[in-house]
Amino acid sequence: MDVFEAIRARRSVRRYASDPVSDEVLKELLSAAILAPSAGNAQPWRFIVVRDLELRKGLVSAAYGQGFLAEAPVVIVVCADLERARRAYRERGETLYCLQDTAAAIQNLLLAATAKGLGTCWVGAFDEGKVAELLGLSKGLRPVALIPVGKPAEAPSARPRRPLAEVVEYR
Repeated sequence: MDVFEAIRARRSVRRYASDPVSDEVLKELLSAAILAPSAGNAQPWRFIVVRDLELRKGLVSAAYGQGFLAEAPVVIVVCADLERARRAYRERGETLYCLQDTAAAIQNLLLAATAKGLGTCWVGAFDEGKVAELLGLSKGLRPVALIPVGKPAEAPSARPRRPLAEVVEYR
C-alpha cells in the first residue's frame, strides 16, 4: 500500500477482534513512528506498549469509559519527554514542539498500522494524571495519546472532509 492509499484508507476503529498483534509487527509500527520529524531532532517521544488486560481496563477508566481500549489486544501510550524537549528548546520545546513531534510520530504509527491491515484510533480524551499513575510514569513523561491497535472488527466509512476551497488560502 502506498502512502496515499494508507492516508485514504485510515479510519478511527473502535471495535477490535481478539487476534494478537505480533512483536514483529509492533516493532515495524514503532520503527515507523520514530522516523517522524522532530524539532532539532530532539525525538522527545516515549512509547509504552500495554498488552496487560488489567492495565488496559485501567486505561478505559482513565479514558472516561472508552471500552474499546480494553478490547484491542494492544494499546500504545504515546508520551512526550518534557525534559528532553526542554533541554533542546526551553519552554517552547516543552509546551509546543514536543506535542508537534509526538503528533507526527502518532500519524506515522497510524498510517503504518493501516498499511499492515490493522485498525487504530487516536484517543486524546483521558485523564493524564490517572494514566501516568496507572503506568508509573516518571514526572517528566506526559501522556499525549492512547492508540489501541488490533485487527478491526468493523469497517467504518469515511467521514466527510471540508473541501480544499474552504480550508486553503493562497497568497
